[in-house]
Amino acid sequence: MPTGAELFVRALAQLNISRVFTLVGDHLNEVLVEVARAGIHIFDMRHESAVTHAADAMARATRKPALTLVTGGPGHTNSLTGIATAFLNASPVITVSGCRATNVADRGAFQDIDQVNMARPVVKWAAEVPSPAQIPFYLGRAYNEANSGRKGPVNLTVPVDIFTAQTEQPVNLPLPLAEPVLAPGAQQIEETISALKSARRPVVIAGSGIWWADACEELRHFVELTSLPVYTITLAKGAVSDEHPLCLGYADPALNKAVHKAFKEADLFLVLGKRIDYRLSLGGPRLFSPSAKFIQVDIHPAELGLNRKLEVAINADVRSTLHSLIAAAGPTPWTPLPWLDQLRAWKCEWESQLAEQTRSIISPMHPAAFFAEFKKCSPPDLIYSWDGGDVVHWGRATHPITEPGRWLRLGPLGTIGAGFPNGIGLKLAYPDKPVAVITGDGSLGFYIAEMDTAVRHKLPVVIIVGNDGGWGIERELQGGGNSVACELRRTRYDLVMQGFGGAGETIDTLDQVKPAVDRAFSSGVPYCLNVNVTGVRSPFTEWQIAGKKK
Repeated sequence: MPTGAELFVRALAQLNISRVFTLVGDHLNEVLVEVARAGIHIFDMRHESAVTHAADAMARATRKPALTLVTGGPGHTNSLTGIATAFLNASPVITVSGCRATNVADRGAFQDIDQVNMARPVVKWAAEVPSPAQIPFYLGRAYNEANSGRKGPVNLTVPVDIFTAQTEQPVNLPLPLAEPVLAPGAQQIEETISALKSARRPVVIAGSGIWWADACEELRHFVELTSLPVYTITLAKGAVSDEHPLCLGYADPALNKAVHKAFKEADLFLVLGKRIDYRLSLGGPRLFSPSAKFIQVDIHPAELGLNRKLEVAINADVRSTLHSLIAAAGPTPWTPLPWLDQLRAWKCEWESQLAEQTRSIISPMHPAAFFAEFKKCSPPDLIYSWDGGDVVHWGRATHPITEPGRWLRLGPLGTIGAGFPNGIGLKLAYPDKPVAVITGDGSLGFYIAEMDTAVRHKLPVVIIVGNDGGWGIERELQGGGNSVACELRRTRYDLVMQGFGGAGETIDTLDQVKPAVDRAFSSGVPYCLNVNVTGVRSPFTEWQIAGKKK
């Protein structure tokens, strides 16, 4: 008779899950032995939240569910930050937590806490598996819950005795469901095309739904056919190359000041797979004209009209919607509007302002000057994992992306520190591509022990840590000068990486950037570039400060 652990492994095979992200613990020993025996890749890390971040990043990069396995009690609570991050990222992560045996529940057993109800606020579905026979059913349901509609994490708690006990009649596993294509209505498409044709200053905002729907090609075709200006954001960055004449950059006013002018003047927005959330000022007057009209396409009906009245609300798959819009737009390319020249002028004006910063000769280096040098010598097919920090935002504001899937951010929870485990997940998803983690000295500290993970698993991720000796954003928000609880030591993080068995070096001047970057990406080992920079208020922080003054 199979044990629950054996049934767990069989279910993973049926679901085509070939990797388990984990950190070992007492509740997991039996199941991990079975996972190893089956030849499934065990990717063990140093912190349970990092485990979940790495799985989240891999799920976003591959558009497929990833699975984590952590022990109960503090292992489960540690993982909750990663689970909550995946929840706001709408990332399909199947999180599994061990726990105490069923026969000692509610009796003061070691590490006995209500794991299911702890997880419920930050998952699509949570449950405790009641018997070994039910393991296949619960895993199959978890997979489908995570991967349907607007995707998101789920959590299963599995008592240790459920893994070890045997069963004669396992319940069948519900196989992965084919995602139904939710198509838009013909009238909605007709109204959208009519509105776009009559608008004088239309704008397209493309968000992560473009990536999840694998609609990058359709988006490019649509904007080229209609000559509509497009701004990309989050996972859609690169869906239309930042160097494309119709792409006006990142749709975030905190990083692209041209957006503020453009969005204030626009009279119609077509929002594709993007929540009208905090990043878009909740659709409010700080960023948009009260008279501007909105059309929104989203797979999740609750998003439609949530923060802004809509002219047309389209609850549909964004790829099928773009197919319909392309067909309805007609075979003849639309004539570009004069508005497009104004948008390009504002874009050039903003890029010129940034370029002024890159020519700074202050010492330590200005972050913008460092990123300008890094951009010149970084590998052309580089995958970026961006963390938090004022230094980091200078890079985000100045680096173009020409292909989709090469730009990963923290997401709406703003979980600083997750950039490093995210980078590890990206390297697993793209083993043949160079991966850089761009982080600050504050952010790196959260999961610095994952340097050990990268070295043990031979993952040549390059960490670029902008070291300004403090919590830069908070220091600026407090007004600089005599800040409170914002100062850090200028630690030699390159030596820390060397201590874990990797390699690294410190960069102090611009002439050191290219040779150091070349060495890092050719080393074949985890490498930390400790970049000493001056703390300079980034455009992101300027936007935050301006918002607080209003």
